[in-house]
Amino acid sequence: MSRDLRPPVDILHYEIVQEQASALGRMGRALEQALTQLREFDAVHAASETPAAMQPARRKLVMEAGQALWMFVVQREATGLRDSRHIMRTYNVPAEVQLCMGLAPAPNTAKLKS
Repeated sequence: MSRDLRPPVDILHYEIVQEQASALGRMGRALEQALTQLREFDAVHAASETPAAMQPARRKLVMEAGQALWMFVVQREATGLRDSRHIMRTYNVPAEVQLCMGLAPAPNTAKLKS
């Protein structure tokens, strides 16, 4: 049986870095998924031809992608990666999603009245 001779601080640091990397991966995959859903919606409904009835559904997808982007950017910044331009290029994030980044969704007034 081998014994780990590293100081406890090194072991803790390793665990923290490992969790940060795992969280970054989860946030990146969530962003990819949200952007894919938005792109698939747009492929089915050409942006200029999206019926008025479908606009709320598209807006919801944009907001969800903006939230996923926000979570990913915050997680990256927490690990010291401050330049988010790389994310915008790599994931090809639309400007409308970037503008929604960090916005809290409007409360559902129907639920509030009950």
